[in-house]
Amino acid sequence: MPRSSASTTDSARPAASGGVQSLERAFDLLERMADAGGEVGLSELSASSGLPLPTIHRLMRTLVACGYVRQQPNRRYALGPRLIRLGESASRLLGTWARPHLARLVEETGETANMALLDGDAIVYVAQVPSKHSMRMFTEVGRRVLPHSTGVGKALLSVFPPQEVRALLARTGMPAATDRTITTPDGFLAALEEVRRQGYAIDDNEQEIGVRCLAVPVPDSPTAAAISISGPAGRVTEAATERIVPVLQEVAAELARALATTGGGPAA
Repeated sequence: MPRSSASTTDSARPAASGGVQSLERAFDLLERMADAGGEVGLSELSASSGLPLPTIHRLMRTLVACGYVRQQPNRRYALGPRLIRLGESASRLLGTWARPHLARLVEETGETANMALLDGDAIVYVAQVPSKHSMRMFTEVGRRVLPHSTGVGKALLSVFPPQEVRALLARTGMPAATDRTITTPDGFLAALEEVRRQGYAIDDNEQEIGVRCLAVPVPDSPTAAAISISGPAGRVTEAATERIVPVLQEVAAELARALATTGGGPAA
């Protein structure tokens, strides 16, 4: 979403993009709040957006009245509870749109396919299509995990600047899920560099012993998203990786095109 201009007019006239300026500004402020961790002061919003304080104050009053923002006792503003319902509904729809693409992954790779988003500092799984093998991986839709021990987490964070990744890891910590888990920021940043170099991420027994996952980011997704396949390490071998990764990348590109179309259906 384009950042709002620093215009001093506050009328709800149509903006250059065909939208309504006040609406665009309100959504811009909500996104800036999310980028800042969910809680900010008016002066911070003014500095980052370029909008004058009176304009921001008026927009925030409206968002507070609607329940999308709440004012803290310390006078700072935080994202409000009504956004949770919107986010949950959007996540469900995103998962629904993704399922046909994940089904193709299962058909072509034989392994369980997943889609995950970065929600705050955590990875949340929003869709899954299980493998047809009797021995298969299962991750509950809605499950939240820390990003440092997962393939989807590496794929998602590979597009973030190193300083943002370090800040996230400082907030979450890096507990070891297995003896293969990366537990240092430098080690994780080196792994992200490898993801960027080779074009995909690997979870090699790092979340669960005996399980390997391959993941790629969904390019130009409206929110940070990744897809993956997961299976027993005995099946997701180095040889299988060479076969599976091109399919993952192709499906991710198809999903990106689908999400860019109206309604999220298959692209023409």
